[in-house]
Amino acid sequence: MESKDVAIQIEHFTKKFGNFTAVDDLSLSVRRGELFCFLGPNGAGKTTTIKMLTGLLRPTLGSAHLCGIDIHAEPVKAKKKIGYIPDMPFLYDRLTTTEFFRFTGELYGVDEAAIESGLEEAFLLFGLMEHQTALIKDLSHGLRQRLIYATTFLHEPEVLFIDEPLIGLDPYTIRLIKNLLRRKVAGGMSILLTTHILPVAQDIADRIGIISRGKLIALGTLQELRDTHGGDTLEDIFLSLTGEEADACLSSLPS
Repeated sequence: MESKDVAIQIEHFTKKFGNFTAVDDLSLSVRRGELFCFLGPNGAGKTTTIKMLTGLLRPTLGSAHLCGIDIHAEPVKAKKKIGYIPDMPFLYDRLTTTEFFRFTGELYGVDEAAIESGLEEAFLLFGLMEHQTALIKDLSHGLRQRLIYATTFLHEPEVLFIDEPLIGLDPYTIRLIKNLLRRKVAGGMSILLTTHILPVAQDIADRIGIISRGKLIALGTLQELRDTHGGDTLEDIFLSLTGEEADACLSSLPS
């Protein structure tokens, strides 16, 4: 794959916390215009990987390039290319939804006219028009999640990282987010997301990577994973590769 076709390039990512290795010699690439689902059990190293890719953590070893930019050598330049939705996003509770939207746009240097036009479009899309003057502290979890998505796309990131994108969302918003992500990918955005909802990953992923105990143990399209590991569904494949961990937990419980 030529470098111009690669949005995310990870080489030998390793992250140690004392004697514990959270991510162990991870190498993979994500193409431009690809939706890549990064799966694994709790504690497998998914969130640690995303935090290294977004510059929130430094790897113990290894490197990463986003759109050809070294995330640690040129962090500001790289971060202008990305959007990031963590599993527990931080919001300024004393701002209104519109104040937070405008504040985010100003942080990324978006001009005022684009912020205002983007606000109307995003608030209509995510059903936030009637909450324009609401303080963030008064929003439900689902509305807070919608606001995060609305603001994340404002600066038109080339690469988007999402850690558990559908937690606590109603079926309507889940469908909205799934369709939006597919549309963004069709327009050239590259997305790396983690989720424990395997049917969602099976439904939307172009390719899938499975990590366990810090190591990448499977990589490919759903059909490639079926051909290599057997099983009809992604759940079958995932459990066949990571089931030993669940079995070990069950066996330790008193009968």
